[in-house]
Amino acid sequence: MTRRVLLVDDDAAIREALAQTLELADLEAITAGSFVAAKDHIRPQFDGVIVSDIRMPGRDGFHLLDYARKTDPELPVILLTGEGDIPMAVKAMGQGAFGFLEKPCAAVDLLAVLEQALKTRTLVLENRRLKAQLERGDPAARMLFGISEQAEELRARVRSVAPTRAEVLVSGAPGVGISKVAEVIHLMSRDGQGPFVKRPAARLAPADFDVLCSEAVGGSIFLDEVAAMPEATQYAVLERLEQGADARIIAGSTANLAKLAADGAFNPDLFYRLDVMRVRIPSLSERPEDIPVLFRHYVAQAAEQAGIAAPEITPEYVAGLMTQDWPGNARSLMSAAMRFVLGMPEDLVQTAGIGLAEQMAQVERSLLVAALGRQNGRASAAAEALKLPRKTLYDKLAKYGIRPEDYRR
Repeated sequence: MTRRVLLVDDDAAIREALAQTLELADLEAITAGSFVAAKDHIRPQFDGVIVSDIRMPGRDGFHLLDYARKTDPELPVILLTGEGDIPMAVKAMGQGAFGFLEKPCAAVDLLAVLEQALKTRTLVLENRRLKAQLERGDPAARMLFGISEQAEELRARVRSVAPTRAEVLVSGAPGVGISKVAEVIHLMSRDGQGPFVKRPAARLAPADFDVLCSEAVGGSIFLDEVAAMPEATQYAVLERLEQGADARIIAGSTANLAKLAADGAFNPDLFYRLDVMRVRIPSLSERPEDIPVLFRHYVAQAAEQAGIAAPEITPEYVAGLMTQDWPGNARSLMSAAMRFVLGMPEDLVQTAGIGLAEQMAQVERSLLVAALGRQNGRASAAAEALKLPRKTLYDKLAKYGIRPEDYRR
């Protein structure tokens, strides 16, 4: 969740006191003494919220509110005043202020309003990213969801592999969506208008493979769990590839095919032919920041299939999702979304009895661990990927008892 607050007040003492309150609550305070100083931060992509005094020399808080509303109607602005003026509060709320507090306001009251505003902003920006992703128009954007760096790298890899017409090996943990990625590769290929024929490789006889080749002329064949393919069929596939197949072969595997080939459990010549282009799908444990995006998409799908309205997904529930272990990856998250839509969320979240702060701490810990895992335990690289100062990262690692060396491979 975004944790930045643009704090605007012409009184330096009050401004610094409020900034200290925010920093003690683990919020990043960006301070400004006037509207002019704050203006450059007020942009549609600003990943935070605004707290502004109303009475300031020159351009006051109402001018700032009006400017923010015109720049981004969904950017939360919380206004402060020392007047105790009820008509002013009514005016502020009528003009679209997210909240209104009287100075001096208790820290607990300010932080409560800020938490709600930050949750709202996080959801708005997340939905915008998803919408922009969908509007890019190609199958990779429409079908492969996620806002993480790993998700973007996956889409980029699919876009580069698809036009080549070379054989492709798609790999990943169970449930990551190997079949879907294979379909996207087909749709984005030069033969994307041709047939996409998919079959499980287990018990596929050589004669069956010949039939698939006839069905898929001018298109693609997806062989799921190719590691389970019978030995005789492996030879038949290899022979067809060496002769020049009339259909592109896309193989999927949750097993380590390279190791199987090295151990003699899979035809090594076929492995090297299939491994011309390699696409690896990251698991959810490697990209926990994608869990909310995927879950909302699956909830929308499940609600449409069930013919009912999608229930509200609260920030607290999202935090609970991100603390979960998802060994079944997207497949298990999809099942959880269906249970959620059908009114059985208790099957999913095991965080009952702990508060939002504890849930958010668990989420933060999971993001730190995932970043270290992706960067092979290199803390400096993890800090850069998370856009955190190194000292902040090390403080957080110490807070959670995380040792970078435990994540070196």
